[in-house]
Amino acid sequence: MNFVAWAIVACEVGFWLFILAGLLARYIFNQDKLAIWLFIMVPVLDLLLIIVTGTDLLRGGTVTMAHSIAPLYLAISVIYGKDMINWADERFLYYIKRTGAKPYRRVGMDYAKHSMKGSLKHVIAYIVGGLMLIGMLYLAQDDKSQDIIWGTLTTWGIVVIVDNAISISYFVWPRK
Repeated sequence: MNFVAWAIVACEVGFWLFILAGLLARYIFNQDKLAIWLFIMVPVLDLLLIIVTGTDLLRGGTVTMAHSIAPLYLAISVIYGKDMINWADERFLYYIKRTGAKPYRRVGMDYAKHSMKGSLKHVIAYIVGGLMLIGMLYLAQDDKSQDIIWGTLTTWGIVVIVDNAISISYFVWPRK
């Protein structure tokens, strides 16, 4: 595994550690300001990942699948970050602290609308990450690197289409 791949792994581990630390600071130690700073560190990690990736490419590194995943990771984290923190927040309160309301299970049209909202966010993440990937094309000089970037864009595009098709299906066949 190359350095960028390890950076992605470290950022993913850091993502969950900062969220867990933020939840502990907020609910166990009653330190709201510290919790906010810990949650702010999540996008800082993403920014560091893009800097590592870009620096590696500017220094002549060859584009690998890890390089092409870094913009996806950043886009998804930025677009879904608040939702992921809210999701973890809700479950932490209910399952760990035992004070919050039981996480709400959506059904029917409510679930369909919620799923579609998430799928539309996926489209936005695809656009943001796709623009970053296209920006990487200018750093990639060889055909193999460009094939990796276009392959990532194509695969992710298919995933976005399938995600939206599944969300649309919930309007036809609502979740019970």
